[in-house]
Amino acid sequence: MGVADFASSSNLARALRPRSIALLGATPRPGSFSARTIANLARFSGDVHLVNPKYTEIDGRPCHASLSELPSTVDSAIIAVPGSLVEDALEQCVRAGVGGAIVYASGYAEMGDADNAARQDRLVAIAQESGVRLVGPNCMGVVNYGTGAVQSFQQFPAASPNNGRAIALISQSGALALALSQAIERGVSFSHILTFGNAADADLGDMVSFLVAEPECHAIACAFEGLAHPEKLIQAAALAWQHDKPLIIYKLATGAQGAKAALSHTGTLAGSHEQYRAALEHHGAIVIDRFEALLEIASFFAKAQPCGADGVGIVAASGGAGIMGVDKAERYGVTLPQPAPYTRATLQANIPVFGSPNNPCDVTAEVVNRPESLDACMHAMAQDPAYGALVVPHTVAGNLFTPRLEIYARTAEQYGKPICAVWLSAWQNGPGCVAFESNPHVPVFSSMDNCFHALERWQWRSALGAERSTDARTSAATKHQVAHYLRQQPSGAILTEASSKQLLMHYGISANREQLVDTIEQASQAAAQIGYPVVLKAMSIDLPHKTEAGVVMLGIRDESELKQAFERIVANIARLPIVPRLDGFLVQEMVQGGVEIMVGGTVDAHFGPMIVIGAGGILVELIKDTVIAPAPVSIERAHRMLASLKSQALLDGFRGADPVDRSALARTISQISQLIADHADEIAELDVNPMLCKGKEIIAVDALIVRR
Repeated sequence: MGVADFASSSNLARALRPRSIALLGATPRPGSFSARTIANLARFSGDVHLVNPKYTEIDGRPCHASLSELPSTVDSAIIAVPGSLVEDALEQCVRAGVGGAIVYASGYAEMGDADNAARQDRLVAIAQESGVRLVGPNCMGVVNYGTGAVQSFQQFPAASPNNGRAIALISQSGALALALSQAIERGVSFSHILTFGNAADADLGDMVSFLVAEPECHAIACAFEGLAHPEKLIQAAALAWQHDKPLIIYKLATGAQGAKAALSHTGTLAGSHEQYRAALEHHGAIVIDRFEALLEIASFFAKAQPCGADGVGIVAASGGAGIMGVDKAERYGVTLPQPAPYTRATLQANIPVFGSPNNPCDVTAEVVNRPESLDACMHAMAQDPAYGALVVPHTVAGNLFTPRLEIYARTAEQYGKPICAVWLSAWQNGPGCVAFESNPHVPVFSSMDNCFHALERWQWRSALGAERSTDARTSAATKHQVAHYLRQQPSGAILTEASSKQLLMHYGISANREQLVDTIEQASQAAAQIGYPVVLKAMSIDLPHKTEAGVVMLGIRDESELKQAFERIVANIARLPIVPRLDGFLVQEMVQGGVEIMVGGTVDAHFGPMIVIGAGGILVELIKDTVIAPAPVSIERAHRMLASLKSQALLDGFRGADPVDRSALARTISQISQLIADHADEIAELDVNPMLCKGKEIIAVDALIVRR
């Protein structure tokens, strides 16, 4: 981080953790944004200065004509003036040495017209030239519950008592931030609530980076639509991972952002949301698909200790609730091991014969009469090393059942394992709710689905931290040779299949035997040398998708069929709307059998090189079973990518077929990812489809590389 970056970061901290605040546009008018802000700052521990040349005092408090009249420099300025006056107010902040400015006013780039976008650009220029951090415009403000700095015109709930495991919330939408903040009413503990509106200057990445260093914040929950500079968020996610600060993200607007013309399958498969998810998960961020789960999963990560074991135990006083847990565990791939013999002995001693000393453990409704039996069963399950967490369905809200919280909390604290209370009562805010939510050791969920989703992500994040990197290595000579060849190609050029395969082979990727020929006589000689059956393809940079153009003939068994195939390809070329430039014909070994996999790569302007794998051949666009990750990927990461494919069972010998050597395939994926990572400045897209996989044989049958 350079000196300028450090100053910029420091000034954002002044805005979000201020010791003094100035309100520009202060007014006593009831119901105004300014009056609401003054009321919200009543609990602020620092100094508040009112600024407006129209008044000398407001409600008995002095009001200054300008920032220059204040007795000292302030950290944060809230600009609560009409849009036409915002630019002058921001200039005043610059002259007064203010750290950051929060702009409420709307009517900027969100309007979608050039004039209002230009007004926003002028604010950005003023802020970035001076180092004053701009939050907004079109912003509801920011809240720091630790200092009482509620720099907002909205009525955010008063802070609930800090349980020592508070979460921070960042939302692009002020209304959604306000909606989520009401979780305080049920006992959720917040350290900060930050909104950023148009993100003209300070954006989500900046705010995440700020929160990483805030000791009151134990997990960060984010909701956003889109960012002009997503790379800043990726850098912030890496920082959060380095400091073990869990980052949970819900992204709105997950559809394709406009049509994209792509020369390879990769460009159509690697949509913006998939790239966000892949890049963020690469750094341990938890990306979720349901807004309703955001706070529950964030609160779980704030309260949970590091994952010590993958197994989860279910302790229920309801057989039905236990079965519900089993269903969700199966859905999310969370293991439910059976108790060890000594654990089972304790369970049997404390559970009626009509209960179950297994996992799920049904302690029955008898625990109402004998709460000590629940205590004994909880301790027995918690001390079993097979379990990293316990799930306790809480089916009834009421004072009779609230004391169970003491058992859960004591067990969690003693064994350092989260006891996840799933609040299944339809009386969501009934008696006991606040006590459960505010407990620092017991994460609370409103559904079994959210609970097991959180547990699966918890285990995933732990495994990510333990992963050893065994990336493919490339020699300097190989890098230089491939880079030299690529630089000789015209900008935007599409490399032929033969050229693309040659580059792949430099990186250790096997390809089927082939010869490039010009005539049928040469094709016959090549086929005789390779051995029938063969494949015949027309080579042209104008035909990136050869099958659709009718210039690929498969399974040619002899010379007669070869001549027929040659004539058919020539005829199909003649029928094309535009006659392509022909580089010859490729005679290839016909590789038969095996599983077809697609491996592709693309270089995104914001996310950098990405690798995509999925079901290959004709299935690539039919079932769209793909997974994406930042390149390069380690062999271990490639294994996990393969395991996440819906069609992964095909690799294990589906219906009598020979299984694919996953280690060999993972190694090949890692090598291809290294190719695109090494040459991200030269390659725009890469597509190996299909990659034919038979046992240990992993063969690139077709390939396409596009020069940047």
